[in-house]
Amino acid sequence: MSLSDSFSIPDIAESDHDDVDSLPSTSTESFTSEEDYDAQREWEQSLEQLQLLLTMILVPFAGKYLGRKFAYWSWARYMEWMHNVEIKWTNKATFKAAGAAEAAATL
Repeated sequence: MSLSDSFSIPDIAESDHDDVDSLPSTSTESFTSEEDYDAQREWEQSLEQLQLLLTMILVPFAGKYLGRKFAYWSWARYMEWMHNVEIKWTNKATFKAAGAAEAAATL
């Protein structure tokens, strides 16, 4: 196993791949050369990796970050409404950075 093989996605039988894959595939008859086929296969693998990055890292991080922001906002509104306590964030940049660090801590 070479170094480049460790970063590639292994080939899966076509029957097993149909259930998982949501990207359309192109038939091999439309390619004029082996280089075109290899380029298309690499392109599809790159798209699949980007899709995995989006669904497994970026969406959960954004959800946790926005969820925490909403929780702090709603807690502040509740405290102001119910207990007449004024909530002020003294340093908004530090507050945002701490929220991002907390959201990324368990990913």
